[in-house]
Amino acid sequence: MRAQLARVDAVLVQALIAASLSFAHLHDIAAAAGQDGWKAWAYPISVDLLLVAAWRRLRSGEAKASGWCWFVIALTASLGANVATAGLLDMHQVPAWLRILVAGWPAIAFLGGTLLAHSAPTTAPDHDVEVIEDQEETPAPAPEPPAQPAIEPPSKRPAVSVPAALVDHARKVAAEHHTRTGTPIDTPTLRARLGVPAPMAEAIAAQL
Repeated sequence: MRAQLARVDAVLVQALIAASLSFAHLHDIAAAAGQDGWKAWAYPISVDLLLVAAWRRLRSGEAKASGWCWFVIALTASLGANVATAGLLDMHQVPAWLRILVAGWPAIAFLGGTLLAHSAPTTAPDHDVEVIEDQEETPAPAPEPPAQPAIEPPSKRPAVSVPAALVDHARKVAAEHHTRTGTPIDTPTLRARLGVPAPMAEAIAAQL
């Protein structure tokens, strides 16, 4: 914790030193270019505010090209003032182009601050709305016919047990019928002669 506070304190001290020197250099350049009094103090404030606005735009992640453009412009103005006051510029005979630049700086700073602070943020496309293309309606498939129930084969009738004596008696009746009529006896006649149910008559006829 103490190490972190020490790093933060060092950064703050360095920032204060750099801001103070840059502030003083910008004031000296503005005063040398003919901006006296409170106007000379307004120039460094304008440069620093533009620098902060550009840095905030870069941190927000929106319109990075615009943020970098104005950040470079403000940084160039600050660095230019620092270098110019290091003995490379005669503060008593400021060139005309520098006077023009200093005089036009308020308009430039106002334009940059307005664009950085009030430009509309780029809105991400709404991914929740899906674009549905027109498609031809495909006919619904015809309903399948209901499955027909499987037809079960007719159950076989259980075999009827016929006593052997009844079969012998039926043979005699059949022989008598054949002798009398000359034709084999049919099942209905055999049933009538024996007086048995139809299933038993069929079973007896099958054994004749």
